[in-house]
Amino acid sequence: MAVLPSPFPVASTDLICPISHVFRFPSKHTCSNLRRPLLITFSSKPRNEIVSNDKKREFLESYGLNPDDFLSKPSPKIKRRKEQKNTGRDNKRLEEPKPPRETHKLLQVLGGTARRKKLLSPKGMDVRPMMEVVKGAAFSILQAAGGCTQSLRPGRWLDLYSGTGSVGIEAISRGCSEVHFVEMDPWVVSNVLQPNLESTDFLDVSVIHTVRVETFLENAERFLGKDAAFDYISVTPPYMLVDYAVLMNQISSSSVVGENTFIVVEYALRTDMLDSCASLVKIADRRFGRTHLAIYGPKWAQKKNCYHMAADQ
Repeated sequence: MAVLPSPFPVASTDLICPISHVFRFPSKHTCSNLRRPLLITFSSKPRNEIVSNDKKREFLESYGLNPDDFLSKPSPKIKRRKEQKNTGRDNKRLEEPKPPRETHKLLQVLGGTARRKKLLSPKGMDVRPMMEVVKGAAFSILQAAGGCTQSLRPGRWLDLYSGTGSVGIEAISRGCSEVHFVEMDPWVVSNVLQPNLESTDFLDVSVIHTVRVETFLENAERFLGKDAAFDYISVTPPYMLVDYAVLMNQISSSSVVGENTFIVVEYALRTDMLDSCASLVKIADRRFGRTHLAIYGPKWAQKKNCYHMAADQ
């Protein structure tokens, strides 16, 4: 609404009512024939745009008035909310970057040609390597099931969710001819897995796939060619981030599993594991605290493993 200048001389004290924001001319005039007092107002929400405080101030100052006496001020509560909101935004902007990831040497190779060599692993819980007691038990069972207690049967190993690569490196150290590592974290691959392979001199017999495990299993022939079946497969996923029923179904239907494949699966307590995987049967199921270890293999290996287990007892 436009403001019209008044034709009547008025005093500044009679011009504005500070409560209603209504501009009023004096009701008492010296001339009795004058019309009723003319009211001049401004709306806070006109049709096209909202009148800013700057325009209101400019209007009041044009009449020689102090805008602070008439313009409403935000309540302390609203002012506090605005300050908190702005402070929150500033905190987000000034949020400190995450500290760089670091590594340490707490793992080691347990047996074979690289025995006692130290391996890198990330600090924190970003990557959870297989415990050494679990790893030692897994390889003892595999060696017994394969008919040799001192080393593994020669073959290829697939290390799914490889992380540090400690399981695959243990496999090479104990007799495997080639290991394929599947790890999706590029930082872990560059700063942990690859340095571990270099320090153990196993880089030449290793292949690293920096992809998701699901993607690798679905496209195994594209990554590996027609000869995609492995002699050994280790599965050590982050417990809470996978559905084991779905994962084991993907593995059993993938071309990475052959008739004579051994599969080592590490899983958490209260996880239901099937008694078979594809054409393979469960030849061992051990518990280590909250960690379980299931091993699947061909039926002929089940008999050999039972014989060696009985002999050890």
